[in-house]
Amino acid sequence: MYNNKEKFLLKKKDLITAWLNWMYYFQACYNYERMQGVGFLHAMSPIIKRLYKDDPEERKSAMKRHLQFFNTENAMGSAIIGLVAGMEEQKKKGEDISDEAITSLKTGLMGPLAGIGDTLWQGVVIPLLLVFFIDLAKEGNVVAPILYTVTFLVLYYSFGYWLLNLGYYKGSEAILAAMESGIYKRVIAGAEILGNAVIGGLVANYVVVKTSLEIKLGNEIFNLQTSLFDKIMPGILPLAVVMLCYWLLKKGISPVKVILIIVAIGLVGGVTGIL
Repeated sequence: MYNNKEKFLLKKKDLITAWLNWMYYFQACYNYERMQGVGFLHAMSPIIKRLYKDDPEERKSAMKRHLQFFNTENAMGSAIIGLVAGMEEQKKKGEDISDEAITSLKTGLMGPLAGIGDTLWQGVVIPLLLVFFIDLAKEGNVVAPILYTVTFLVLYYSFGYWLLNLGYYKGSEAILAAMESGIYKRVIAGAEILGNAVIGGLVANYVVVKTSLEIKLGNEIFNLQTSLFDKIMPGILPLAVVMLCYWLLKKGISPVKVILIIVAIGLVGGVTGIL
């Protein structure tokens, strides 16, 4: 996007400050009318201040256009921060960039980038890190929570900073090229597969459901858990509970009600001796 450093109006510290504002305050004053609009404006404040410090009217206009509805995933949104900063810089230099163009680009990118970010972090990276570090914690390693936090933050902020620079220095072409290429679909497909594998591992390790029911057949005692369910598939009852929760959620039942249903099943099973 840029070839000569002399063309830059923004300083590196302006970009870093804007990015840190976004990473820390992206949901400041979060509301159903503008979602992250206020957070985005706060992120753009050092950019606006640098570019329009001597132009109060244009400064007001910039603040208005960046206060509009916006909502995306935090780390992936760093690319939009960098991209919009670059567009504002070009606009200040006299390029024919309208307010609508900036808003349209933000709106067009926020949804796809949110889908990628949510899948990547919430569906893959965080569950993988939790599986690894929870096992360390269960073994008595007191630094496991600290290691988890440090590892996550290093990955998260490094990725966000790289996207900030990608958006600012390479522009929308680089972001759109990555999204339109096969890489995007392969990343999503791989993330979904890995995410399902991680969820399966979590179910097997941390969901415990057993039945104590026994049937007396002549002189022998037939234990349903060891002689039937474990023979069919070890962990079949935990899997059944998870699939029940999934089915209830797909039916539109709220998560709170699903939790209450599971608590009720557990109470009844514990009192009656079934579970």
